[in-house]
Amino acid sequence: MSITIIIIILLENENIVRIPIYKEYKEEKIEGNLAIAESSKSLVIFAHASGRSRFSPRNQFVASVLNNDGVSTLLVGLLTEREEKKDVITKEYRNNIPLLSERLIAVTDWIKNRYNPSNTFHNNTLGYFGSSIGSAVALIAADKQCENISAIVSSGGRVDLASKYTSLSQITCPTLLLVGENDNSIIEWNRDVINKQLVNVLKKKLIIIPQSSHLLEEPEKLEEVAKYASGWFRCYFQIKEKSNTNHKKNNS
Repeated sequence: MSITIIIIILLENENIVRIPIYKEYKEEKIEGNLAIAESSKSLVIFAHASGRSRFSPRNQFVASVLNNDGVSTLLVGLLTEREEKKDVITKEYRNNIPLLSERLIAVTDWIKNRYNPSNTFHNNTLGYFGSSIGSAVALIAADKQCENISAIVSSGGRVDLASKYTSLSQITCPTLLLVGENDNSIIEWNRDVINKQLVNVLKKKLIIIPQSSHLLEEPEKLEEVAKYASGWFRCYFQIKEKSNTNHKKNNS
């Protein structure tokens, strides 16, 4: 029996950001962990319903692999502190997919237009990473602002839930769906989405990871998730950057 030890490397340039959210004409804030990788021109936003999820070893490990490969990350909880406290008792927010999707869109807008130091992400080299319900949230957000997102990765995602709120027909960016072999229902739901709903996505792929559970939490399987995610994001971010560079040259 082999044992895999996951080591999370915390970047010195990781910091807490507070993103304004407007509710009923009042400003509240949600928090995220933002890590800017050295010389990075791309960023992946992790979609989490709960702020606690951004501290999970699973999410931090995937983010650390992206960071070490030169991709910046933002692990953000999409609920305010007040909502989090109420949700612990009522559970009324954690599955509110329309609300969470609007929050993810607001976070994306904040990154592009209000944070974005030195116009780092001006080429729209932004991506979404989601798991479970977060995958549905990411797809809906990408569908509503397809021009802003260059790549999506879902890990053990309930992508089927997105179809209750949108057709997903506006998504065109490369989309990778990772599913555990032992999760038959999730496999079929992901297969249906990739074949029947992501109709305008030319680069799309469903990968079934052998001998893995729903959230692919086994250490050796999590390494596979991180490897696939990093490769997917870096590949299509580079293509996007090159395309934007050529477009500027042609217009100059």
